[in-house]
Amino acid sequence: MIVLGIETSCDETGIAIYDTGRGLLSHTLYSQIALHAEYGGVVPELASRDHVRRIIPLLEQTLEESGVARSDIDAIAYTKGPGLAGALLVGASVACSLGMALDIPVMGIHHLEGHLLSPLLSSDPPEFPFIALLVSGGHTQLMRIDGVGRYTLLGETLDDAAGEAFDKSAKLLGLSYPGGPEVSRLAETGDADKYRLPRPMLHSKDLNFSFSGLKTAVLTAVRNCGEQLEMQEKHDIARGLVDAIVDVLVAKCLSALKETGFNRLVIAGGVGANRQLRAALDAMAEKRRFRVYYPEMEFCTDNGAMIAFAGAMRLLDNPASAEKDYAFTVRPRWPLQELTNRA
Repeated sequence: MIVLGIETSCDETGIAIYDTGRGLLSHTLYSQIALHAEYGGVVPELASRDHVRRIIPLLEQTLEESGVARSDIDAIAYTKGPGLAGALLVGASVACSLGMALDIPVMGIHHLEGHLLSPLLSSDPPEFPFIALLVSGGHTQLMRIDGVGRYTLLGETLDDAAGEAFDKSAKLLGLSYPGGPEVSRLAETGDADKYRLPRPMLHSKDLNFSFSGLKTAVLTAVRNCGEQLEMQEKHDIARGLVDAIVDVLVAKCLSALKETGFNRLVIAGGVGANRQLRAALDAMAEKRRFRVYYPEMEFCTDNGAMIAFAGAMRLLDNPASAEKDYAFTVRPRWPLQELTNRA
């Protein structure tokens, strides 16, 4: 079964071809980072327009690289939500139009489900069940994953996501967009003892998170440095921020594993590429004897491969989940827990 995946939830246009027999055949990605950099963040209208420009050429390129003809495609999976409404509509309209033209089924995929299942694309995938930490610019959630469509929310952020804390703090430090990777880089040579920032909800006795206070702590540290923020101060503040976020994430993951009795932990989402987080989790996994699974680096951020794969897994689990219904809607807000009822 060959599934075409289309991802347009925010500022990356991703197209992929996944074959349930041969695996991932091809995937292409266009990032809008340069487009949005001068604004310091994603501009929704510009994002939507750029998806319109990029999606068809990327589709043609992906088909050519995979060696798959349009007539070979059995189903189309597209990101239905959550995300930017205009951006989502671009992918949905192309998917449903192509599905109608080819007379094949289409299915709307939850963007976060794609992230949760993306580690299964690796050469050493985890087996169900497992605990998943979904950590990105817009989401920080701990989930229990018992199978495709069988997701239980264990805890989530009550305000800012971890990725937001990185990006907002990067702006306060005068770093360019996107700031998260740059904060991580600066932190590598920062003094760990210079700024001991708060660890929000570290001892809350639940699995929820809160990162908005860290932005305020960074702002206070920056202001205390005076008008001229020296480069070494930026490194030290970045180190304090990264250490605080990593400590909280690792502690909550350990608590989730302890509560469920599981020994498999999956990290998904863009922040999952953070070097300090991976190092801390790997060290703790060796000490506490559990396994950590990460998606390949190219699948940490938004991509079409995870959407094609999620669609294929849905079809294998429930062939009736894809229909020849080409009237589409998108879900800019879409709780992941609703997917359990679709399994």
